[in-house]
Amino acid sequence: MASIESRAADHLWMHFTRMSSYADAPVPTIARGEGPYLFDTNGKRYLDGLSGLFVVQVGHGREELAEAAAKQARELAFFPIWSYAHPKAVELAERLAELAPGDLNQVFFTTGGSEAVESAWKLARAYFKLAGKPTKHKVISRSIAYHGTSMGALSITGLPGLKADFEPLVPSTLRVPNTNIYRAPAGTAGPDGTDAEAFGRWAADRIEEAIEFEGADTVAAVFLEPVQNAGGCFPAPPGYFQRVREICDRHDVLLVSDEVICAFGRLGEYFGAQRYGFQPDIITCAKGLTSGYVPAGAMLVSDRLAEPFRHGTNWFAHGVTFGGHPVASAVALANLDLFVREDLNAHVRKNSDLFRSYLERLYDLPIVGDVRGDGYFFGIELVKDKATKETFDDDESEALLRGFLSRALFENGLYCRADDRGDPVVQLAPPLICEEAHFAEIEQILRSVLSEAWSRL
Repeated sequence: MASIESRAADHLWMHFTRMSSYADAPVPTIARGEGPYLFDTNGKRYLDGLSGLFVVQVGHGREELAEAAAKQARELAFFPIWSYAHPKAVELAERLAELAPGDLNQVFFTTGGSEAVESAWKLARAYFKLAGKPTKHKVISRSIAYHGTSMGALSITGLPGLKADFEPLVPSTLRVPNTNIYRAPAGTAGPDGTDAEAFGRWAADRIEEAIEFEGADTVAAVFLEPVQNAGGCFPAPPGYFQRVREICDRHDVLLVSDEVICAFGRLGEYFGAQRYGFQPDIITCAKGLTSGYVPAGAMLVSDRLAEPFRHGTNWFAHGVTFGGHPVASAVALANLDLFVREDLNAHVRKNSDLFRSYLERLYDLPIVGDVRGDGYFFGIELVKDKATKETFDDDESEALLRGFLSRALFENGLYCRADDRGDPVVQLAPPLICEEAHFAEIEQILRSVLSEAWSRL
């Protein structure tokens, strides 16, 4: 029989993958995981520096999550929540409502992040129609931000390169600047370019500018991540979200916190909105909800937005077959129990600065321009010239990231992401159970590979 790697190349259509990459090379195939480590089909070990895909918060091989899935599958493997309920969906909805900030007491289940974002935009449109403001349908998001792959979520996404093959997309989406202070436009972050509060005010005010330009009577929602993923982990500057909240309130625009990555401990809190001290109208989440052991996502909605749908013949004409799946709900509950038992949020808060310090040791390398992020979610921006912040052109970025870095990091035992959806970055988001020894291992591998990358330029 042919090897598993060759069979993968023959039949497995891998996501976001240049299939030609494996015309003459085996497909990397991961067979098992244990704690923060992965093992391929040859038994080689890799540190999972990306938690799979910002997902495996509690680490690999947690027996209690597998047992929760098996127990629930034996009891009730599937039943929809279309006009019905089952106990685990009810318990999980109640649990999430208790954990969420403010009055986000209504939980709409999906099977992933794109579906959650899609649901939020549909809800915003439907809500304003019921509220007598049917022209409010547009959405504002940030440059380079990724919000998903379904047609609505992709339309909200701020990455032109991901959208071109699928246009025309859903109209009515607008882009504003992101919060990358490392590349803040001149004068927006104070005279020396380091005034984070001034930069936050400037970036937030661009949202109000867009609302006023389009007309507040046409704008339904603003979609923002607490820490923006694409482009390399842009944290919110101090005061940014508070100012955005004021702007949204002034213009009757919904604030959606897209926390598909940032929720469930990634930033040391259950939700990123709690980390940055703001109150959204909707939270979208997925990934870490089950630590990836079963697909699951959710949209958490304020009581105010749900209220019109509770009367007469009104309804939210939307749903997905596997939303609130009994097995996924059981695993999510067991996963949240693990968070409590092992105090993972506190563990992240305690160790985040230590993790950052190990990554900041790489500043002595000429290729490292910026280290940024929060919690267990960091990006390292790569540059040609540290003094001028000169970045790489498209051909150089292609050769650096796809031609060398991605393969070299993996071959040296570190699974992470080398990304060029903005300026070239390496992203790290290890499982929340990681400790200093793992940070040191990450730093050593990065140092070796980035040093070699520089020597090849």
